[in-house]
Amino acid sequence: MAESGSSVEFSGSLTGSSLPPPRTRIFKIIVIGDSGVGKTCLTYRFCAGKFPEKTEATIGVDFRERLVEIDGEKIKIQLWDTAGQERFRKSMVQHYYRNVHAVVFVYDVTNAASFRSLPAWIEECKQHALGSEVPRILVGNKCDLQDSIQVGTDVAQQFADVHSMPVFETSAKNPNSQGDENHGRGNSDHVEAIFMTVAHKLKSQKPLVLSQPAEGTGATINLSSRGRDNGGDGARGWGCSSC
Repeated sequence: MAESGSSVEFSGSLTGSSLPPPRTRIFKIIVIGDSGVGKTCLTYRFCAGKFPEKTEATIGVDFRERLVEIDGEKIKIQLWDTAGQERFRKSMVQHYYRNVHAVVFVYDVTNAASFRSLPAWIEECKQHALGSEVPRILVGNKCDLQDSIQVGTDVAQQFADVHSMPVFETSAKNPNSQGDENHGRGNSDHVEAIFMTVAHKLKSQKPLVLSQPAEGTGATINLSSRGRDNGGDGARGWGCSSC
């Protein structure tokens, strides 16, 4: 009888408040590209919901995160923004490329040199063991500066097709690209859609690699599933509805 009582007491301890707290998946997304292409502004726009009033050249690594909700699951998106200048990057590179879930390559559509630098950034990823199995996207920033564009959409699309990744054009300052400087988060916010598209793809394919107890605070948004990829990780297998 003593053994039976012990068994009941043990099973009861596994229920109710003694259960471990729910875990939140964490996706580390690195944002890379030349200095001045707007990496910091893009990550700030997504995490803070606005364009930064003042920016300076990143020294080392900037780190921002945001808690979102996708299909009822809370997920923490960590955006790692590295300095585009080599002299600021040497001491941080190894740590920066560790445990990466996705890569966002950024160029400035008004600066052809930043576009020509993309092969070097892709090669750096390869050198740090980030192969084609890691989701990658290409983002052309500053598309609101229509009179200064040097990199056409067709050229960017050809490059993206060669490297099997989708390409998006947006503006961290004006995500609508329709002159509404005060636009907040919404379905027409391309910056929002771009990062959420990456998060949704990661959610559908990534196991619980990094996790921590779910937090009760922080801004959350909802994104409904639009279906899974039709096999393969090609550039046309995923995208966002508002881009």
